[in-house]
Amino acid sequence: MDHTALLAVGIFVITYAFIVSEWVHRAIISMVGAALVVLLGIVDQDTAIHHIDFNTLGLLIGMMVLVNITAQTGVFSYLAIWTAKKARGEPILILVALAVVTAVVSAFLDNVTTVLLMVPVTFNVTQRLGISPYPYLMAQILASNIGGTATLIGDPPNIMIGSANPNLTFLDFINNLGIVSAIILVVTIGLMALIFHRSLRASAERKETLMTMEEKTEITNPVLLKKSVSVLALTIFGFFLHQKLHLDSATIALSGAFVLLLLTDEKQVERALAKVEWTTIFFFTGLFVVIAGLVKTGVIETLARAALELTGGRLNATVMLILWMSALVSAFLDNIPFVATMIPMVQEMGHMGLTNLDPLWWSLSLGACLGGNGTLIGASANLIVAGLADKEGHRISFVQYLILGFPLMILSIAISAAYVYLRYLIH
Repeated sequence: MDHTALLAVGIFVITYAFIVSEWVHRAIISMVGAALVVLLGIVDQDTAIHHIDFNTLGLLIGMMVLVNITAQTGVFSYLAIWTAKKARGEPILILVALAVVTAVVSAFLDNVTTVLLMVPVTFNVTQRLGISPYPYLMAQILASNIGGTATLIGDPPNIMIGSANPNLTFLDFINNLGIVSAIILVVTIGLMALIFHRSLRASAERKETLMTMEEKTEITNPVLLKKSVSVLALTIFGFFLHQKLHLDSATIALSGAFVLLLLTDEKQVERALAKVEWTTIFFFTGLFVVIAGLVKTGVIETLARAALELTGGRLNATVMLILWMSALVSAFLDNIPFVATMIPMVQEMGHMGLTNLDPLWWSLSLGACLGGNGTLIGASANLIVAGLADKEGHRISFVQYLILGFPLMILSIAISAAYVYLRYLIH
């Protein structure tokens, strides 16, 4: 390994260490890492720009704008209260119903936004029932990450994988990941209900109080709601057809976002653009450039060769290695930089003789997305919920989360391993 490769590895390791430690904001450290990669001549500016995945960035920005505008209508609070009332105020049924709603919404919107919208309503519901919100919050964390696994736009790792593979369509993600995600969701929620069923009890008076909640009052802007839902539905429909239309997913997401912005007033435009998570966008941008340094210097190729040597180049062993490694790493480290590193590595394996890469991509997705359920720091949604809970006086500790989340994550990966083997590897 020459000195340029060592420099690239050094920058990557230091950047990753700062991301994990959170001593410096991850957006700042990823951009500093990117700047060093260019300033030290590991890659030139043109190469760095070429390695930035603008399809991923465009898709994220477009969906952020669409969701932020839609959220202002109050439709998500309406949906949560309506769901709780349909469950007739029964605590166990409400846990199941809110988890299912969280999973479905997370499949088509990002899971961080989903929990930000669902958690305040969850506190309202549990307070009226006089029960602990902990089981509900845990169910929603797990459901958001499981639901996000099912589609191209549900979780950043899938967005990145889909962008790296233009041949993988929106429908491909649903066809290949939807079934196993649904199975894992049913098993997870079933076990959650079984674990907490004795503690989730409410008096008849409490249930009646919940049933008096009026969900219609949550809709604050009916006109904007009609516009938002219409454009959002058209955008999602566009994802299904994007390959036939010969359009990238970012083009469809950004088109939907700007059509909706066109239909709103100027104040909505400024508010929606201000609420885009620009720190996340810059985090991705810097990360792509840091990874470019590893690709350009041949480090990724070396890692790919090492992995293939470890598995003897056998597809079955390689698929299982990626699945379990992705899950265990993503449980303790941010899955975004991990997936950013793994994508060129999987692509390199294709250049080395593995002809059928699809099982590897689906294993990477399942491992990275579901692995986030393993610990409190495994996914952004987990930390968001914990932060909101802490503000309400309901602290979720790392160990408390680990005791419940890690075994359920391992179970979900075991189910995924069986699914991948039966669907793609058995002959």
